Amino acid sequence: MKIATWNINSLNVRLTQVQDWLQQHQPDVLVLQELKLDQNKYPAAAFQLSGWHTAWSGQKTYNGVAIISKHKLADVHTGLPGLPDDPQRRVIAATVNGVRVVDVYCVNGEALGSEKFDYKRRWFAALADFIRDEMSRHEKLVLLGDFNIAPADNDVYDPEKWHEQIHCSSEERGWFQNLLALGLTDGLRHIHPAAVMYTWWDYRGAMFQRKLGLRIDHILVSAAMRDVLQDVQVDNEARAQERPSDHAPVWAEFAL
Repeated sequence: MKIATWNINSLNVRLTQVQDWLQQHQPDVLVLQELKLDQNKYPAAAFQLSGWHTAWSGQKTYNGVAIISKHKLADVHTGLPGLPDDPQRRVIAATVNGVRVVDVYCVNGEALGSEKFDYKRRWFAALADFIRDEMSRHEKLVLLGDFNIAPADNDVYDPEKWHEQIHCSSEERGWFQNLLALGLTDGLRHIHPAAVMYTWWDYRGAMFQRKLGLRIDHILVSAAMRDVLQDVQVDNEARAQERPSDHAPVWAEFAL
């Protein structure tokens, strides 16, 4: 079973890239973030005509998440129960062939000490509560998406420059560790403990070409999924396309 995540940074702009990636890689599940489309503008028919099942939670201009699958989606859920009045569309979950897939576009936070950072703090607390509840009901669970956190210094091209900055602060890394403490494993680090593998590169300054990025897109897996995890990779070729997203897809292969 192959499960992938991709912050597409506007599905309207990159629909063809997503369709091509699906055709080439044939994942069982692909989750997307930053659709930047209203709910009624999501191109469901474009996927369904090619045999894909899909569910989505859209939002104009910002946010928006979706799940695309070869298989039927069951028990679809959107949002975080701990933030019932949150207008931002950042979470969608579904069960695919017995695996609970939770797609997240986590809050950026802008800058430490800002109102948006306080929102990020509350959002991650609500996410942890939600995942704890999901794990109590689903032994096979994969939490994946854009976390907007680089968990360790080897996930950052210049740790000194990024020290205690947004995405790399001790507090944010603590939130990431709180998720792992629920019984999740960082899939990429389980397979590649010390590899330098980034998933996001700033558009400015030819950062991708200079190999200067951050690893902020993650695939976290429950113990049952960790035991059958075979590989995790970042698809840098997708980031090298013309008019790419600033994120690359990340995929995991499971012996299921």
